[in-house]
Amino acid sequence: MVAALWKVLMANPFTMTELDNGLRVVIEHMPGVKTTAAGFLARTGARDEEPALAGVSHFLEHMCFKGTAKRGGHQINVDFDNLGAHPNAFTSQERTFFYSVVRSADMDAQIELLADMMRSTLPPEEFEMEKKVVLEEIAMSRDQLDHVAFDFILKQLFEGHPLGWPVLGYEETLCNLTRDQMYEYYQDRYAARNMVLVVAGSADPQRIIESVKRHAGEWAAGSVRGTRSIPEVRTGVGVRQVTRFNQQMLALSYPAPPATDTLHETARAIAAILGGANSRFYWNIMQTGLSPRAGAWRLDYADTGLLLLSGQCEPERCQALLDAMRREAETICRQPVAQREIDRVKNRRRTSLAVEGESPYHRLTQVMDDADYRGDPRTVESRLEAVEQVSQDSICEYFTRYPCDGPGHLASVGPCDWPGTN
Repeated sequence: MVAALWKVLMANPFTMTELDNGLRVVIEHMPGVKTTAAGFLARTGARDEEPALAGVSHFLEHMCFKGTAKRGGHQINVDFDNLGAHPNAFTSQERTFFYSVVRSADMDAQIELLADMMRSTLPPEEFEMEKKVVLEEIAMSRDQLDHVAFDFILKQLFEGHPLGWPVLGYEETLCNLTRDQMYEYYQDRYAARNMVLVVAGSADPQRIIESVKRHAGEWAAGSVRGTRSIPEVRTGVGVRQVTRFNQQMLALSYPAPPATDTLHETARAIAAILGGANSRFYWNIMQTGLSPRAGAWRLDYADTGLLLLSGQCEPERCQALLDAMRREAETICRQPVAQREIDRVKNRRRTSLAVEGESPYHRLTQVMDDADYRGDPRTVESRLEAVEQVSQDSICEYFTRYPCDGPGHLASVGPCDWPGTN
């Protein structure tokens, strides 16, 4: 009987339900571990903001730690610490996620505390103070070439679309933002039907469901998030001259499949072959002295994706670096990829998934990602099966649909006006 139950849990470790108010609960039971991770996903981010509210999602993330009807901000921190928890949160273009990890015995207390945070009062006395913190965060980001370049790249690629707005927002929009505006956004976006509780660990699923019913079962249902507009990825050249930096950042961007596409793992493998550890960029660009930092990244969203190739260099080496990046992009797009390269990145991916599969902390974010983008979570075995599908044929299919041997979009950010905009 025990052996049969173990097989069932291994084959389908997930328990999924929906409360009467529309709050979804997705649980992965992980027998044998000692901790349980839990997090509330608010299915809202920078791309869901109106222009005048740019940055409100990230600012709201801060405010959820500042006080509820039950606890002040100080008490929230103390209670997490008393649990030995490791709380954190992040905001992206499409979501906001609040999470922590505790010993499984403290699972109910963890859910209660996280649920309480999701009912923040947005304390007026904390609002202006925290606004200064966020404005300082924006100011600090201007001193980092990576941040400046990334915001500029998205603005250029998605001009006129909210995906092009920075997650942190703008000084102007945040300075003008009122608590009442944030509260209206919060009431709409943090309603039960627009949220998911994700749990991964050894705590009993039925106990978790009973806990979330106690602590979140009375939340207002609210409305389901509206349909997002699908962006168009622009091509061309964008230059931003910022004289306080010493190096130039160059980035080539090409359309890529969205997060839900069957080529998702192939897209990840291509980025790793081009610009990951021990990659073509590493040996043919960095190790030749063209750039101290160069790589390739896959950015995926619910309805679109990007292959981003970038590198930093001394201003006088811009053309040489650009030529090298284009050469590598054209080569991987037009010539068969060696099986040894495919095997190398697949092995790294297998190891990464295996290690993360033993950790409730890592599984939490993976299950959250699936729950948001795919509706249903995938087991570690299912993710490994997707890695097995990466092949020379799937790479060929990828480049048939998403070639990177054309001009794409070139962004140049740094001390020189190169190559100009004319």
